[in-house]
Amino acid sequence: MNEILFIGYDSKHTKDFIYELPGTQDFYLLLLITSPAEVFINSEWQYVNANTMILYPPKQEVHYRACGEYFSNDWIRFVSDEAYVTGFPLQGVPFPAADPEYCRHLIKLLTWESSFSSPNSEWLISDLMHALFLKLNENTTEILQCSHSSSLLKLRKQIYNQPQKNWTVPMMADSLHISAGYLQSLYKSAFGISCMDDVIEGRIRLAKDQLMYTDKTIAEIAEFCGYRNVEHFCRQFKQNMSITPKQYRVEQTGKSKHIIPS
Repeated sequence: MNEILFIGYDSKHTKDFIYELPGTQDFYLLLLITSPAEVFINSEWQYVNANTMILYPPKQEVHYRACGEYFSNDWIRFVSDEAYVTGFPLQGVPFPAADPEYCRHLIKLLTWESSFSSPNSEWLISDLMHALFLKLNENTTEILQCSHSSSLLKLRKQIYNQPQKNWTVPMMADSLHISAGYLQSLYKSAFGISCMDDVIEGRIRLAKDQLMYTDKTIAEIAEFCGYRNVEHFCRQFKQNMSITPKQYRVEQTGKSKHIIPS
């Protein structure tokens, strides 16, 4: 459900315009800034180009201001429990509008429907809001992937170097300051494998090395590779290798005995 509280289309303000909210509000604020402006993000004022969008979630402080001869924007204050809003990945940060004119037309239609209610207004507003967020989502994966590409590579290197670490998706997502769902989407898009499958592959690779070149017991290897119990390790190893760790060790030991020295 979406409920529009206030909405403005093609609003214009003078060069001394500044807008602030203390962070106690219970609504979302969606901005489409149509002039150059400055927004206060991460404890500093940042310049943004025209056709920049920001979705401020409830309880987040809001500060933006003019930085030229005027300030113009379209805006929507609304409450929502829709997943496409609550789960939107770029909350509280500026991002370029995928198609600003298209978005502006949708906001204009939403302004009309909110101002002149009809028996179908609730459904029309719901559909228009959904269409708007579908449009906003078109380039979010690309934006996130570009902005987090170095962090994703760093994360994958850490996974490869320490697969035995107690990795979890929320913990990885927190390190990149994004949601768990979007980390998984970005990671899969970037590397063709999920982040947790990468952890499993790293652990199996480490286990194979331990089985071949150490005398550790299966239980010791399981613990060394980050497994809390040996049954889980054996089950996951067999799922990936089609044989048990013990069978793998016997097989590899047998191969090594048949190596002919040069």
